[in-house]
Amino acid sequence: MITSPICDLLGIQYPVFQGGMAWIADGKLAAAVSNAGGLGIISAMNANADYVREQIRLAKSLTDKPFGVNIMLMSPFAADCAKVCAEEKPAVVTTGAGSAAPYIQMWKDAGIKVVPVIASVAMAKQSERAGADAVIAEGQESGGHIGELTTMALVPQVVDAVNIPVLAAGGIGDGRGIAAALMLGAKGVQMGTRFLVAKECGVHQNYKDMVLSAKDISTQVTGRRFGGNTCRGIKNSFTRNFVKMEYAPDATPESVADLGAGSLRKAAVDGDVKEGSVLAGQIAGMVNREQTCEEILTEIMQETEACLKGAAAWVK
Repeated sequence: MITSPICDLLGIQYPVFQGGMAWIADGKLAAAVSNAGGLGIISAMNANADYVREQIRLAKSLTDKPFGVNIMLMSPFAADCAKVCAEEKPAVVTTGAGSAAPYIQMWKDAGIKVVPVIASVAMAKQSERAGADAVIAEGQESGGHIGELTTMALVPQVVDAVNIPVLAAGGIGDGRGIAAALMLGAKGVQMGTRFLVAKECGVHQNYKDMVLSAKDISTQVTGRRFGGNTCRGIKNSFTRNFVKMEYAPDATPESVADLGAGSLRKAAVDGDVKEGSVLAGQIAGMVNREQTCEEILTEIMQETEACLKGAAAWVK
């Protein structure tokens, strides 16, 4: 059995977080992942405090296991959602798109573990100084908003730079990826794309079908020209038009930022996978069947153990 300090820190069976995917990661999915032994995470996205409270309470009604909430700090409701978490006390808060420093002490006073998602060594050090309990080092192979460094390059540098546990994210979809992350010094992983096709995931079936039919070169990055809103998703009419418009001579950072407004909801909720944004990571080409969360976690942890046990064959 794989053991990890992350499991001891959070009281979970497997050192696997489910990514906080906007319009997708709700209380039902979070509870299913937690019941299966991982750490399910609710996405606060751009929702208001009432939505976040509702989803936390839904998850509590479906599981007695630890689960988390992801707060996107650039949301206009971030402060309200941060306060709701302090009141409702999920086991973990993960954060992205900004500094969690203003809220960390409030969460820690409520007994919540704080685990920011970071994309650089500097961000990891800043999080540690602010009191974070761990960090998630996310490489650009992941779906959604991404940084510049790959997981293979980022994780060991973050591990060497901080004294708190590091989880790896980006490009991890099976036990081989988890084993590799552990060998880089990570104490666990976060996965998003693999859970998109979990049977308990409520994303539109059209979205799931896009992931299931994806190949190794099916994803495309948009928003790179001006930075700040760089995203990875599956190629479709939306991504092709986005790239064409962002590199137009008259494009501005403001006009490009407006291109993606409402596009994820269009795909995830409405099922428009032509003109909507189908966010997914580069491992989408490895995902070829729907499974329950329990089946996913059991399978990947068995694969991880087999990889690590077989590694001795390389040592003479």
